[in-house]
Amino acid sequence: MTQKQAPTGSTTEPVREKVEFFDVLRCLAALAVVAIHVLGPYRDQLGVIPDADWITAITVNSASRWAVPVFIMITGALMLSDQRPFELGYYLKRRVGKVLVPFLVWSCFYALLSGLTLRGFDSQVVWDKLLALPVHETYYHLGFFYYFLPLYIVVPFFRYAVQHSDRLTVIAMTLVWLTLTTLFLFHIDGPWSHQLVLYSGYLLWGYCLFQYQWPRAGVLWGLGLVALVITDYSVLSDSFASGQYTVGRWLSYKTLNTALIAAAVFALGRYVATRCSARWMAGMVFMSRYSLGIYLLHPLFLWPVRAFDGYVWPPVVMIPLLTVLITAVSLAASWLLAKSAKTAWLVP
Repeated sequence: MTQKQAPTGSTTEPVREKVEFFDVLRCLAALAVVAIHVLGPYRDQLGVIPDADWITAITVNSASRWAVPVFIMITGALMLSDQRPFELGYYLKRRVGKVLVPFLVWSCFYALLSGLTLRGFDSQVVWDKLLALPVHETYYHLGFFYYFLPLYIVVPFFRYAVQHSDRLTVIAMTLVWLTLTTLFLFHIDGPWSHQLVLYSGYLLWGYCLFQYQWPRAGVLWGLGLVALVITDYSVLSDSFASGQYTVGRWLSYKTLNTALIAAAVFALGRYVATRCSARWMAGMVFMSRYSLGIYLLHPLFLWPVRAFDGYVWPPVVMIPLLTVLITAVSLAASWLLAKSAKTAWLVP
């Protein structure tokens, strides 16, 4: 029996793996996102801090860019695999609304936080952020929603397409998208460069990796490792050559290298899920439940670290230490908010 054919509620191994698989990925992606934001202040420190410290931070950054694509790939794997009849009302309320409403509330909250500095409160900054909200995030981590929410427009069409196509056709569609990400990486732009086109392909990518396990894990790990080495080398060499932090499109979420690294992590999550102890798996299931809450809340707890320059040790120490601490505090805060029906909707 394939995973796609497993009946709802079945207790067979494929269904159990399916749940654990995505729990593992959500945990890994949440940690990676926090790490990206923790290391943010180091990125423009080339020539200011020792080269070894800067290289450490940039390498962690290069190795973490898969996090956002993996969240989209999980969405694609789940939503495109849904065999239930499509109901627009349910979809808008339970899928779109569940994410859109918290996004709007948190956007207003973080607009207020943006106005708070060590010199006092600047209401003009808050007002400017709120006015720009329809087209620009009010805080750095909320940019994710500006390309994630439009994907809900695409999902019903992709879902219909994959459920009325054979395996070869879906894979061919995905290969076309991978070609477009390659063109974008090398600055060959056109209509295909629109972010909705390039981000929506991750829905298909996740579906293929989940349903077909295509390409195979070994191939993905090899391609992902090569892509990671090339990405990190390109960013480091270009930056040293120009004397400042320069990434080109190597750290974009919309490029082939990032898609390959994300796919390798996707396959790694499946592998880890089959080998985790029950205790570790229970912990990841718990953390996974609040992964979106971690994403939404972690900048709040990172703010004082940045504001008061809490980076007292080298990046090799500070990045993992702060990543674990900020993630743990954000997880606890999400859990507390979820305990009350009045606030649970804030951390869906």
